[in-house]
Amino acid sequence: MREAYTFTKKSQINVVFNQKTEKHEAAPFPVDERVTHEPLEKLEAKLDRLVGMDQIKHMVRELYAWLYIYRKREETNLKVQKQSFHMLFKGNPGTGKTTVARLLSDLFREMGILPKGHLIEAERADLVGEYIGQTAQKTRELVKRSLGGVLFIDEAYSLSRGGEKDFGKEAIDTLVKQMEDHKDEFILILAGYSDEMDEFLRMNPGLPSRFPMIMSFPDYSGAELLEIAKQMIRDREYTMTAEAQKKLFRHLHQKIVENEPHFSNGRYVRNHVEKMIRQQAVRLVRENSFDRDALMTIRACDLTLDNHLMIAPADEA
Repeated sequence: MREAYTFTKKSQINVVFNQKTEKHEAAPFPVDERVTHEPLEKLEAKLDRLVGMDQIKHMVRELYAWLYIYRKREETNLKVQKQSFHMLFKGNPGTGKTTVARLLSDLFREMGILPKGHLIEAERADLVGEYIGQTAQKTRELVKRSLGGVLFIDEAYSLSRGGEKDFGKEAIDTLVKQMEDHKDEFILILAGYSDEMDEFLRMNPGLPSRFPMIMSFPDYSGAELLEIAKQMIRDREYTMTAEAQKKLFRHLHQKIVENEPHFSNGRYVRNHVEKMIRQQAVRLVRENSFDRDALMTIRACDLTLDNHLMIAPADEA
């Protein structure tokens, strides 16, 4: 009996049987012996651009594998159990929650789970009205726009923070009913700070069971924040000098050491990158320097920071 082994190339799983070595070249694989994974190839390309987030990447790949086998079992007329894909995203701002939600909406469309796969982003103001009856209407209309796609509600915990006379609870109740009325027609993702989301779930005992998938988004390290900054710089067709990178890294390391509650991570980096570009523009006008190299280069002097003592990272101390 021949032994078999598998290898993956360009998102295709190939099966090869060990045979005696022959002088002529092996014949190419018949098409029907190949299993293409085009959605996985697209997914991997997007995941590769994300800095850090190893656990999130693992969960997304695990989800793809589950969806693929789910479809294969359907095709083979094996039993399949309906799965709810509503999710909770927990983490500080700027940790990639919206980016992952957009990535997942594309994946669900590619795998045939959602016909449209569009992403609707919303917050408290998009659901809660100012008078009786308006909240339920706004929430139903929002869900209607989301049918066939993903509804992403950021800072969802704010829906339960308005007190007894607030209409936030009405929005939650309406969402729960819409999840039942439009089962399998859309996916709801609730996102927010970790502690606040835990409190939100405790205040609404019926909610946890409706969200079988929970993803936690940790804060980035100083090195990861620097890599995000470099990626943003490259995307804008700029470059940073070595000194500029060192200066930025020391500052980002200091922010990590300070351990600010609700630190904005990637958003903080983006704001600094945009500020560096503005400062570079001011410098170039002052220097009257407009050649290609000058237009692309961000120098250490373009990075203006708070004037306080910065702690050097361990590898520089």
